[in-house]
Amino acid sequence: MGNDINSSISEDEKQYKRSVRAWTLYDWANSAFATTVMGVVLPLYFSSYISPGPTVPVWGYAVAIGSLIAALLSPILGAIADFKARKKLFMALFVALGVISTALLWFVVEPADQTLCILLYILGTIGFAGSLVFYDSLLPHVAKEDEIDQVSSRGYALGYIGGGLLLLINAVMIFVGPGLLPNMPAQEATALMMRLSLLSVAIWWAVFSIPLFRHVSEPPARGESREVGQNVITVGFQRVFTALKGVREYKDLFLFMLTFFVYANGIGTIITMAAAFAKDLNFSDLTVLGTFLMVQFVAAPFSILFGKLAEKMGNKKAISLALVIYAIIAIFGYFMKQEWHMFVLGFGVAMVQGGSQALSRSLIGKMMPKSKSAEFYGFFSVFEKFNTVVGPALMAFITTKTGDPRLGIVSLVVFFVAGMIMLGFVNVERGIARAQAVDAEMLEL
Repeated sequence: MGNDINSSISEDEKQYKRSVRAWTLYDWANSAFATTVMGVVLPLYFSSYISPGPTVPVWGYAVAIGSLIAALLSPILGAIADFKARKKLFMALFVALGVISTALLWFVVEPADQTLCILLYILGTIGFAGSLVFYDSLLPHVAKEDEIDQVSSRGYALGYIGGGLLLLINAVMIFVGPGLLPNMPAQEATALMMRLSLLSVAIWWAVFSIPLFRHVSEPPARGESREVGQNVITVGFQRVFTALKGVREYKDLFLFMLTFFVYANGIGTIITMAAAFAKDLNFSDLTVLGTFLMVQFVAAPFSILFGKLAEKMGNKKAISLALVIYAIIAIFGYFMKQEWHMFVLGFGVAMVQGGSQALSRSLIGKMMPKSKSAEFYGFFSVFEKFNTVVGPALMAFITTKTGDPRLGIVSLVVFFVAGMIMLGFVNVERGIARAQAVDAEMLEL
């Protein structure tokens, strides 16, 4: 009898670890899009071969449009997924959209394809962002309550390593590959290697997404019995409006979401606009790629470090520390003139980027009812995706008006300072207690 119990416990623990590994591996999968497509190679390719003018204005508005669409879709999709218990199905649809759109970037070859490039980037961004709504919503169901910070941080760490590894492979292709094609003009060969790099992202993303769909169980729907017979779209909208009306019930959760929206505007802009910013300062492709590679591999251990730091000082203080460092980074960006400055700025970003995002994601998970995880992660995704709407659009606007991208990056300081102030008003313990009470009420129904 005792052996049977031990065996059962062992099997349950094995399944738990398998689910956690599969869940965190999706960070490894999708981060290839974040690094190669959003971060480095596509902006460089766009600047060098597709866009005839300055990169920051055009690219900033392209990023903003894609993120805006994704942000507006997120809460509706999250509510529908909770209602139908179809988180994995919806996630698969958005993964497919992102993978296919990324693969089709292969056909962007000349300036006449600029509109196609922007359209495919926007669709890829929607696929990427939409998949994360459902991926994030699985976190409270996959991780144990006392391990949610560590699992979230582990996911970000794997993401940095995975995205960095593929980016390293892409960098070798771009700088070494043309030498293996002596009969092709160097510029044409480099463009070919960049297009192959973009195609590799689609393959990487698709292959490493498979474990999650195989090993992570679909959480059950909550409250579905009360909505039987209603149209799923109607229910989705109703649940969104109900959640909005219930802001007072979850005031600490929503205050943190608003706080996150503010400081994430600075973070998102630095992530998505760094390559375009560097190109407009006439920094070399080697410097840009080298900096992003450094960020990926330095950020991985720092993501884990911030998870440990949160255990000792709490999420709020750890996030506040990250925001102080980000403010210093934004100020330093104004004084960037030489290429080695890019590496200094990149190292500063690497210290806090993964940790601040991972702790924000896990703090949301702690303060939301598990019964409404996709719904509230949908709202979280709205705030998260608007960080690449307002910030890049503002940076593009300031750059267009002043002709100096440095003024755009220093303006990001206001997001970090305001975020620190607002974070002080969030009562995490009260928010967690409220979430637990709602879940207890749902179990009694």
